[in-house]
Amino acid sequence: MTPELFAGIPVTDYTSALPWYERFFGARPSFLPHDTEAVWQLAEGRYAYIVEDRERAGNALLTTFVDDLDARVAELARQGLEPVRRETYDTVTKVTYRDADGNEIGLGGGPL
Repeated sequence: MTPELFAGIPVTDYTSALPWYERFFGARPSFLPHDTEAVWQLAEGRYAYIVEDRERAGNALLTTFVDDLDARVAELARQGLEPVRRETYDTVTKVTYRDADGNEIGLGGGPL
């Protein structure tokens, strides 16, 4: 069996959260299952989605690894998104962003 991932991020207000996630993921959603859910394909068999769920919003923790962390962080800065935290562990750097609900979305990669 090939490992697959379908990771959810609950948000308070889908309509206001969608533009932030389009900037963060650098693209429009790959598909829209219904009026309050958007899905991005991050790699083959790996997806992240936002869904309106007011009771769960703000508690997500998601980290995805990218090939060129420096370039991705620079692109996000051009989009107006700044990290709230940077951490380095031996040979990996993690850069964390927070959406309006407080969900933590991280990027990992080589040293920054």
